[in-house]
Amino acid sequence: MPAPQVAAVHRSSSHSFSKHAEDAITLVEGLGVEGDAHAGATVRHRSRVRRDPGAPNLRQVHLLHAELFEELMAAGFAVWPGDLGENVTTRGVELLALPAGTRLRLGGAAVVELTGLRNPCSQLDRFQAGLMAAVLDRDALGRLVRKAGVMAVVVQGGPVAAGDAIAIELPAGEPRPLEPV
Repeated sequence: MPAPQVAAVHRSSSHSFSKHAEDAITLVEGLGVEGDAHAGATVRHRSRVRRDPGAPNLRQVHLLHAELFEELMAAGFAVWPGDLGENVTTRGVELLALPAGTRLRLGGAAVVELTGLRNPCSQLDRFQAGLMAAVLDRDALGRLVRKAGVMAVVVQGGPVAAGDAIAIELPAGEPRPLEPV
């Protein structure tokens, strides 16, 4: 597997499904991606705002592994980084296998802490028919595997750009698996 790195970065100031490619983004501690519609200390995703607008935003940054795009393209889907709404596309990081609380240093300054899994929703099928089923799987024990990336909060701000190195810091103690947030 290649050395962990940022493959691409994205943001959107509107609540659109896909996000626009950028040369660089800036992560802001406790808020998320500067200029992104989902940035904020409290929930910003529309469905979550309707449920509890004062809930903490555990979904400040969406990270998705580039290897998923390759898998989806091989299955006949036309999807590229940013299409599924992620802010940071990674390469060489097994995001889904990391425990909750893992910290990722993106580039020289920015640090995010993984809070959970992105729970795929029907918007995927509105984007391309069959896409939701393609990002779901079953493990050897028959448990549901969600492959649509992970969510994180910003614990240290800074710029992030394609090509930046990613350093992984596992949390102390007993690892807790990522759950949907």
